[in-house]
Amino acid sequence: MRLILFGAPGVGKGTQAKILSSKFHIPHISTGDILRSAVYKKTELGLQAKEIMDRGELVPDDLMLKLIGEVLHDEKTKNGFILDGFPRTIQQAEKLDDLLENLSTKKKLCVIFLSADDELIVRRLSMRRTCSACGNIINLNYIEDPSSCPYCGSKNTFIKRKDDEEDIIRNRLKVFHETTAPVINYYKDNGCVLEVDGTLAVEEVTAKIVEKLEKY
Repeated sequence: MRLILFGAPGVGKGTQAKILSSKFHIPHISTGDILRSAVYKKTELGLQAKEIMDRGELVPDDLMLKLIGEVLHDEKTKNGFILDGFPRTIQQAEKLDDLLENLSTKKKLCVIFLSADDELIVRRLSMRRTCSACGNIINLNYIEDPSSCPYCGSKNTFIKRKDDEEDIIRNRLKVFHETTAPVINYYKDNGCVLEVDGTLAVEEVTAKIVEKLEKY
């Protein structure tokens, strides 16, 4: 089973990826994790990526594809994988197709599209906070006491990341719609796309994904 989790920032891709990875016993491959791991291990590609990121630039597609290729050729992905955070453009999707064609597997690629209304995402992300005491991320919408961390019990330790400011969130959504959302149409024309309402409860989203995959 080869899956791509797709959706706007804050729709819950990472959460579902972890759940599905455990359920289907296939690795969750996050592009952010790939970069951090390659940089930490000081691989040749990792050192190239670090030099680019240290300049404040985005890692180019060709280098990112090489990093992803290393992971996808690993023995751990022989039964499939869940790719999260890539591709973000049609050009990346085309290059990923070329990469997957070279893998010695006949497993089909399926895209799981978690959909959500922009305003709901803004409300959800703008209420996220990080506990400065334990580092856990919580959402003020889902806890009873907005002054107490549900993980460590610390009081008044919540901080708001710049990424969760409303103007930053809206800009990220704008970029998503302009450059990333068209990728869905690419996969609709070239493969399997299963759309699930990402605004449902976590357990409901998982259940609907599994149901659609079983039918597919």
